[in-house]
Amino acid sequence: MLETTLIAAIALVFIIEGILPFVFPNAWKRMMTAAVQASEKELRIMGLVSITIGMLVLMFLSE
Repeated sequence: MLETTLIAAIALVFIIEGILPFVFPNAWKRMMTAAVQASEKELRIMGLVSITIGMLVLMFLSE
C-alpha cells in the first residue's frame, strides 16, 4: 500500500511538472533562465518554501 501511494505521488509530481512546459513553453523557458541565473541562496530559499508548503498541505489533508 505504501509503495503504491509513493509511486502515485511521484507520478503526480511528473504530471504537475509537465503541465507548465506543455501549456506555456515560453514562460517555462523564461522561468528556467531565471532559475539558472539565481544565486544558490535564492534557490535554497525557494526549495525550503516549496517543502514547507508541501508539508503544510499534507498536514491539513491528514486531519
